[in-house]
Amino acid sequence: MDKPKILIVEDDEFVAQQMKWALAADYEVFLAEDRLSGLEVLKRERPSIITLDLGLPPSAGDTTEGFLALGEMLQSDPLLKVMVITGQDEQQNALDAIGQGAYDFFCKPVDMEALKTVIGRAVYIYELEKKNRQGADGSEESFEGMLGKCPRMQSVFQNIRKVAATDAPVLISGESGTGKELAARAIHRLSSRKNGPFVAINCGAIPESLLESELFGHEKGSFTGAHIQREGRLETANKGTLFLDEIGEISPTIQVKILRFLQEHVIERVGGRRAINLDVRVICATNVDLQKAMAEGKFREDLYYRIGVVNIAMPPLRDRNGDIMLLAESFLRRIASEYKKTLAFNKKAQQAVETYGWPGNVRELENRLRRAVIMVEGKQVTLQDLSLEGPYAGYEEMGLSKAREAIERDLIERAIARNRGNLTKCADDLQIARSSLYELIEKLGISRK
Repeated sequence: MDKPKILIVEDDEFVAQQMKWALAADYEVFLAEDRLSGLEVLKRERPSIITLDLGLPPSAGDTTEGFLALGEMLQSDPLLKVMVITGQDEQQNALDAIGQGAYDFFCKPVDMEALKTVIGRAVYIYELEKKNRQGADGSEESFEGMLGKCPRMQSVFQNIRKVAATDAPVLISGESGTGKELAARAIHRLSSRKNGPFVAINCGAIPESLLESELFGHEKGSFTGAHIQREGRLETANKGTLFLDEIGEISPTIQVKILRFLQEHVIERVGGRRAINLDVRVICATNVDLQKAMAEGKFREDLYYRIGVVNIAMPPLRDRNGDIMLLAESFLRRIASEYKKTLAFNKKAQQAVETYGWPGNVRELENRLRRAVIMVEGKQVTLQDLSLEGPYAGYEEMGLSKAREAIERDLIERAIARNRGNLTKCADDLQIARSSLYELIEKLGISRK
């Protein structure tokens, strides 16, 4: 059985060799003398344990390089167990390092027997956590740029693996910000088309008058302003994948043209008469209810069944039990590293992240954390940095009766907006009778639109 790997990051060669000699019988030991060489060894060898001297060159007299190395190492592998090494009079630095993710600390001169004991326990925990991260099918929390350990995300990952092996059209549904484009890119990267282009277009962001030309291209002189011949996105995606985001927003005219392409794999440019054969896989995404759109005559049923051979539903962040802090901590490490910072959440900020509803889903979480990293003044992200208030912050000064009304108003208005004024669905969401909802709307003077 292979020995566990340990990386010793220490600029004092005598100390480094002494530690290596003491650990070599039980571990495969690697040495590095500064932050950059340590990161290179980490990337190449993937050790489970690192001992890290906080005073590293080129600024060995302070802890700048050490803390920067700690943040970058934990960003590379969040399960990594880092033991920081400090001087006898630098215990505050060690405690700060613990707060930023270090596993333990030791003061110089290091008691090697105590270090061996802690390392043995850390290796066991590392392996246990790594095993716990794996699902029944061997999948891990990190999958093609997406993070998720909850059952719903593990199911998404499994479905992506299955559908990537085929060329079937895929429909990805979910609220804005849930990662629909990430899922589409994952399907592309795992498919036989991975060396071909991945072309994305947001159908809802392009005026209807321009969308046809954008998708299918146009011939020179086909309309005012068409000064040159231009390929459309479908041609650009030949031998690869075309991702049509917000497919529910396209007009009936464009729906017919997309349906024809899916049936025949042939297009004609705007103003052209030549049939162009293409080999393109189409993946669509929507944040609207296409079943409802079909019932209202806004979306073609035959197109729906063409694009939705396989359906993948991306869960909203609020329904991903256990994933919110996993994502928040990952985003915080990555974004803080971009700004050369080492940060952690304080207790109130962590509680707010876990209890907030995240209507904008993963995209909102990432954006708020980027703002927090920019605005933070210390080494801990606070509630103010996140611009998140606690769930009852606005009600604390109201008194019980007014607070109850305010909460009811807020929940009802959110339900009406979410269901686009459909009060039957609002009542179902709020788990109250429709008659009770009408009474509350009248009582609180809420608009039904």
